[in-house]
Amino acid sequence: MKIPSLKLNTSAEMPIVGLGTWKSKTGEVQNAVEVAIEMGYRHIDCARAYGNEKEVGNGISSMIAKGTVKREDVFITSKLWNVYHAPKDVRGTLMDSLKDLQTSYLDLYLIHWPQAYVNNGEMFPKDSNGKFLYSDVDYVDTWKAMIELQKEGLCKSIGVSNFNEFQINRLIKETQVTPAAHQIELHPYLVQPKMVEFCQANNIAVTAYSPLGSPDRPWAAAGEPVLLEDAKIQAIAQRLGKSPAQVVLRFQIQRNVIVIPKSVTPSRISSNLSLFDFELSAEDMETISSFDRNFRGCALGWVSDHKFYPFKDSYAE
Repeated sequence: MKIPSLKLNTSAEMPIVGLGTWKSKTGEVQNAVEVAIEMGYRHIDCARAYGNEKEVGNGISSMIAKGTVKREDVFITSKLWNVYHAPKDVRGTLMDSLKDLQTSYLDLYLIHWPQAYVNNGEMFPKDSNGKFLYSDVDYVDTWKAMIELQKEGLCKSIGVSNFNEFQINRLIKETQVTPAAHQIELHPYLVQPKMVEFCQANNIAVTAYSPLGSPDRPWAAAGEPVLLEDAKIQAIAQRLGKSPAQVVLRFQIQRNVIVIPKSVTPSRISSNLSLFDFELSAEDMETISSFDRNFRGCALGWVSDHKFYPFKDSYAE
C-alpha cells in the first residue's frame, strides 16, 4: 500500500504518516524502524535530542541492504537541538546526525525549538539548581545557517518545530525563505486551528507530534486527561470498528496534517498505518474538534522565562 503524501513548497513529497521515535528506548528502536519499513512506512521522524539516531540509522540501513527500500524511498526528518543554535555549530551537528543515520542527506531538517541553550558539551545544560542555561542566539541567525545547508544539498527541505506565528513571520520577512514544514503538538485536546490555518495558508506543511496525546511523556502528572481513554473518542471508534488511536490519527489526516505516531510494538505500528479504509463524518470531525482544551503536554514550562519561549500569551520581541 502506498501512503498518500503532501507536496512541500520545495516540491518534495512527504508521506502523511511517519514513524515517531521520541521516547523509543535503546534496544527497541532499530527493530521498530525495520518493522515499520517492512509494513510500508516510508517516513521516519528523528531528532538529535532523542539520543537514538544511531539505532534508527541501523534500522534504515538494514532495510536498504535487504533490498526492501532504496534510500530515496524513505523520507527522513531530523531536528537541530537547542544547544547548537549558534551558526558556527549548525553544520557540525547536522553532520553528526547524517553520520548516525548513515545517509548523505536529510529530506527535512527542522529547528527543534526557537529557544537556544548554552553549548557547554551537555545536551541539557543546567546550573547547580537544575535551571537550564540559556543562550540568546537569535533563531533567525540559526535559520540563515540552515538555508546554507539546504543550498549545499545536505537537507532537501528545511523547517521549524514549536514556533509561533510571530516567529515564523519573522523568518519569512528577514530571509525570504518560508519553512517547508512546521512540526507542532496536535491532538484533540490541543487542536490549534489558527496555527494550522496560518501554516496551510502560507504553504507550510503541518506535522502533528504527540498525535495520540503522548501519555508516556516523562513529566506527565497524575490526573491529567488521557486522550485515548476519552469516552466520546471510544464511542466514535466503536461505531466505526476502529481503535481510538486510529480515530484520532484519522482526524489529523482529514485536516491535511501529517502524523508521526511513536510505537515500538509491531501490532500498533501496523494499526497506526491502517487509516485509509475509513472516513470520519463532518459531524465526527466537529465532535472531536470540540474536545479542544488548549492542553499542552509539551509546554516546557520550565523554560518559559526564555526570551524566545514560543507559548507566551501575546508573544512579542
